[in-house]
Amino acid sequence: MRLIPSLSFTSGLVVALAMAGAAPVLGAAHNSDAMAGHMEMTPSRPQQPGDKQRAATIVAAARKAADPYRDYKKALADGYEIFLPEVKQNVYHFTNKAHAFRNTMEFDPSRPTSLLYEKVPAKPGGQPGYKLVGVMYTAPYEVSQQELDRRVPLSIARWHLHTNLCVPPHPSIDDEDLVGENARFGLRGSITTVAACRAAGGRFVPHVFGWMVHVYPYEKDSKKIWAAGMDDEHGMQHDAMSPDMPM
Repeated sequence: MRLIPSLSFTSGLVVALAMAGAAPVLGAAHNSDAMAGHMEMTPSRPQQPGDKQRAATIVAAARKAADPYRDYKKALADGYEIFLPEVKQNVYHFTNKAHAFRNTMEFDPSRPTSLLYEKVPAKPGGQPGYKLVGVMYTAPYEVSQQELDRRVPLSIARWHLHTNLCVPPHPSIDDEDLVGENARFGLRGSITTVAACRAAGGRFVPHVFGWMVHVYPYEKDSKKIWAAGMDDEHGMQHDAMSPDMPM
């Protein structure tokens, strides 16, 4: 089981706070320059014979896997967990740790690591709900691009990896150095190197979780189905993912 390197429970919570700090300030954190130096994306490859067919098979499997969970309460009942639901986000990840663990060893499109939901405002006298919009698949951070391409064709999709996290020495959700517009720490902070992190008294984590790819099977346009980076209208925040998720 791959965890974030050398993270205690407390430090794991710090990672969650560091990631969550981007949400209230910027919304879709990945759609801004704030993520510069903190995310790696796979380059697009020339399309190969069979890529479109493989991608279509994955989309069909993703939709079949997601369909039973249009009601988010069923997802919770079946063991999916939402982390930091109180943090405002564009998309919330309901994660199945058993699926995450399986994805460290093999790719099974019928078992996505996370279900992706957008929050629905509460009706008068009611509670907010969630609308199912997609799924997320994961892979260990150390796998090759060839393996990522074997799982999901890189001519169709782009995987992403969160990198260069500097954890502050005394973190707090109110720390402007972690959650402010000019933050130094966290996944939207200005610190992106080991040397700079040490100089600031922080602890450097080279990569958080593993490789991830979103699929939005209810979209009609292929570009929206496989949207990533600036093209992802839902955003790619991972504020809602448990720091002890196997990756």
